[in-house]
Amino acid sequence: MSFQITILKVLAGHPEGQATLDELRHYVAFLMTSGADWTDRMKRLAARAPDLDIFSSSFVVRENAGWQITSAGRELLRLLEATPAAAISEPKPPIDITPIAAPLTSPRIRFAGIRKRKHRRDRAALRHQRSVA
Repeated sequence: MSFQITILKVLAGHPEGQATLDELRHYVAFLMTSGADWTDRMKRLAARAPDLDIFSSSFVVRENAGWQITSAGRELLRLLEATPAAAISEPKPPIDITPIAAPLTSPRIRFAGIRKRKHRRDRAALRHQRSVA
């Protein structure tokens, strides 16, 4: 069912909620393979509508020009994404408020680049003096 929610999301993101079948395949394939974040999010949304069938419920209609999300499909997405936080929140680990120690940097390391540039400049000046003389 998360595949069907992905279709709804793609169509909702297109102008006028309509996309050709080729566009839809392209975007759905990209999103479904983009990583665990998208997949997990779609699974969470699909869990809220386990018996979803976007075609028989008229959330998406097939037309000659492609597929189009209906106003009912947009409303379904709005409801799925607006479920109260208490109902969908997952236990989160407590926030670690331990202060982070300042990074240890020594002046020798910080100014190493300046010293190298100065050394190169001095060597170049010495070479120039030798070539002029």
